[in-house]
Amino acid sequence: MVTQPPVPYSCLRTHAEGALLLVLAQPRASRTEIAGPLGDALKIRVTGAPVEGQANAELCRFLAKALGIRKSAIDILRGDSGRHKQILLRGLTPAAAARRLGLTSRVS
Repeated sequence: MVTQPPVPYSCLRTHAEGALLLVLAQPRASRTEIAGPLGDALKIRVTGAPVEGQANAELCRFLAKALGIRKSAIDILRGDSGRHKQILLRGLTPAAAARRLGLTSRVS
């Protein structure tokens, strides 16, 4: 068994299928954007309302565009109805996801 090196970004974890992103979603924001790290999660503001999956759909669209991957490569594994979410990013390493999200300069 090959061990993965630790990931220096607290909001990203290694997953068998790619990277696991821990997100704190803030629905009904004035614009969709990354607000920055907050504890062990990445705070993302989304314009969608937390009704009938609108905020989740907006979050997945935003992440797909920001990461340059298909929406079908993104799955919300936990937190579908809450603000704290675990999102699987298929085919990306945590380091690649951090670079694409611009987190490398935000890590202390």
